[in-house]
Amino acid sequence: MLKKRTWFAIIILGFLGSLAWGVENQFFNTFIYDNISPDPRPISWMVNASAIMATLASIFMGTLSDRKRHRWGRKPFLLIGYILWGIATALFPTSAMFTSVSVAVFMAILFDCVMTFLGSTANDSVFHAYVADVTTVENRGKVMGILEILSWVALLFVYGGAGIIIDLLGYYAFFYIVGGLVLVLGLIAGLLLEENITEAPVVTGSYFQQLRNSFSKSQSSLPRELWFVLIGITLWGVAQNVFFPYLMTYINHFLEKTNTESSIIVFFAILIGGIGTAYPLGLLVDKWGRKNVALLAIAAEAVGLVGFSLARSNFALVLTGILWLAPISAWTIATSAWTKDLFPQDKRGQFGGYVIMFSVLFTMIPGPLLGSWLITSFGIHTVLNGQEAFIPTPIIFQVAGIATLLASIPLFLIKKNKSTTKLAAVVEG
Repeated sequence: MLKKRTWFAIIILGFLGSLAWGVENQFFNTFIYDNISPDPRPISWMVNASAIMATLASIFMGTLSDRKRHRWGRKPFLLIGYILWGIATALFPTSAMFTSVSVAVFMAILFDCVMTFLGSTANDSVFHAYVADVTTVENRGKVMGILEILSWVALLFVYGGAGIIIDLLGYYAFFYIVGGLVLVLGLIAGLLLEENITEAPVVTGSYFQQLRNSFSKSQSSLPRELWFVLIGITLWGVAQNVFFPYLMTYINHFLEKTNTESSIIVFFAILIGGIGTAYPLGLLVDKWGRKNVALLAIAAEAVGLVGFSLARSNFALVLTGILWLAPISAWTIATSAWTKDLFPQDKRGQFGGYVIMFSVLFTMIPGPLLGSWLITSFGIHTVLNGQEAFIPTPIIFQVAGIATLLASIPLFLIKKNKSTTKLAAVVEG
């Protein structure tokens, strides 16, 4: 049973993490497109670089937090990470101050990598390791459902309100607001966290031995289900990244919607498809099983993305947006709870980093590159602001929808549908 202050801290930190990542994943991209270069290739380069940085930070800093947990707890990593994360987010738009396009692109990628290192340390590895520390197999799906609601609430602010803020105040004010929220609220929530350091396991061996041995043959306690789930996460993520970095560019330039119209469309899609479904899906994951919900999400996502590619009116875009946003909730809750069930107890931060490797590094390099190739090969070749530009077309959603189905293959290979309770007992015992 989690205390109220622990719930409050988890809610705030979960919201802030999703808020900052939502801004980074979409509006760093649109900022480059609108203010530096209307070419999709710099966006794919930045996404690739940040994916590598996120993976390295999550694995190395997550491992460090595991090793220091019995002495310091995870709290210092969270506090320092969230504070610096907010500062880095606020500084990102200064990259456009450089007059040379190539220099400006380089600086934008550099700023994004710094922000990503800090964010992955604070949120991806350490925060999620903390959540795994304080939850159990019986309530983990419910907690992940709450965190998924917070993710959508944050994205509702980002996508539903960002366009309006940017239209009224500009990009710089938008990034200052987001960075300030992450810094101030991250500090407050981080100080409220409670940890029982005395119960933390002491990790033996050297730092690099721990990294090297994690997936060695001697680690016989690691179930093969974990590998299949991680492969499924990778295949799903590749498909999502074919279209997601270019989502707002597609809505704004192909569908010719204003920032305000785009925000309204995304607002209602997230409100219903994301927030409205997250909590019941979390309960369903605990009751019906991780695998069943994940397979349902794959089929529904493919249908939703193809439908979205055919939509043109605002109403149709909202409706089909709900059809692909709700499955994202289902998939995220199911696979997040599933992997946490299977993590070794003394290496949760480190294995949270490995999840980032499979969900970010292995997905955010090929996915955006495939999306960029589709846009430059089959998109609309035009000129924007005096520069050569490529506008994305519906094919990015259609290819993503078909590719999503591949994520079902490794899940079907998990033949024995054991209960997660038994699996967790094997891993932690």
